[in-house]
Amino acid sequence: MFSHDRGEIDPSHKKIAVLLFCLALISFLVFHAHGADPGICAEDKGRISDHFDGNLFFNPGIGMPPPLPAGGETKRGISGWIWRWMFGNDWPAWPQIRNGKWGEPPAARVPKDSLSVTSIGHATFLIQMDGLNILIDPIWSDRCSPVSWAGPKRHQDPGIRIEDLPPIDAVLVSHNHYDHLDLPTLKRLERKGVQRSITTLGNRDLIRGAGISTVDELDWWQSVRLSEEVTVTVVPAQHFSARTPWDRNKTLWGGFVIAGPSGIVFYSGDTGYGPHFREISQRFSPIRVAILPISPFRPRKSNEPSHGHYPVVHMRPSEAVQAHLDLRASFSVAAHFQVFQLGSDGFDDAPNELRSTLLERDLKPDVFIAPPPGHSIRLAAHSDNAHGLVSLPRAGMHR
Repeated sequence: MFSHDRGEIDPSHKKIAVLLFCLALISFLVFHAHGADPGICAEDKGRISDHFDGNLFFNPGIGMPPPLPAGGETKRGISGWIWRWMFGNDWPAWPQIRNGKWGEPPAARVPKDSLSVTSIGHATFLIQMDGLNILIDPIWSDRCSPVSWAGPKRHQDPGIRIEDLPPIDAVLVSHNHYDHLDLPTLKRLERKGVQRSITTLGNRDLIRGAGISTVDELDWWQSVRLSEEVTVTVVPAQHFSARTPWDRNKTLWGGFVIAGPSGIVFYSGDTGYGPHFREISQRFSPIRVAILPISPFRPRKSNEPSHGHYPVVHMRPSEAVQAHLDLRASFSVAAHFQVFQLGSDGFDDAPNELRSTLLERDLKPDVFIAPPPGHSIRLAAHSDNAHGLVSLPRAGMHR
């Protein structure tokens, strides 16, 4: 079905695969629709806030993404992705980089007061700091999909084998999209002994269903301690949630601030650009490392940025650079690129724009980097700037 050199799908095979995928997906969704209603518990439903109306979550100031102009796509989801995959002719070809070369196994623990950020690929990161190992939005599955045999497929292997992970003290899950909350991966981690997760409102039961026993479910600006020295706070993001056609925005989305003696790490989760970055900077400073997504950002049938849905719930690289500046981060790490093809971006579009934006804004290339999967970025003790990096990849580099 895939060619050997570029990973392209034969059109006839594509239609057969999509038809089977649709049938399996309908069966899956109908079956699960009769299970427990996703979302926050009954006692929380009456707690109205600036991002919750008592039933659904929303983005303050903008509500939900506005529809595109006439003829454009009015919403994003599994059905929209299937339609574009089956009938669209504007999907750029991405290479398959599946050479089985794993990164070096991370250290069991990092030295006191030092900090290590390892990119696993897509939005999965291993944070090692202050005696703790923290895994964010883990996905080792070959596809981000409700089924294992169809849906968006990996173009790059995870940078570290799941078997080579050090002991994990906590898993952070930012929201319930399949490329961030991957149940098969969570089940594998539970079998490795992971017992604790921190997530946004409404996702506790789903994660417990994967076997992880202790799940802290938090609203924006709520915190929990991982140790006497390290605190995790859920912070706002501008996005949405859904795993089926019937549960859109019944659970919350967000980012994480991890604060300890070695510094502050900010992980944005999936988000569009907005004023929340400045508010996070005001509440948490100085931010030593920011992890920010840089794709997808291109709409269908256009080489220009969309003014509709994508910029509301995703950032283009130039916006991510502005977020880096709003946060006043010492340096930033790119996420959400070159692994799963979730939009109409070319394979190198996001890292190329990141590199050109840094040049245009007269910023050094090492203040915002796009590491390949498996690359560890280590900061020396008591260093709060990019010059304290022990290991630094070239922006836009991939295997």
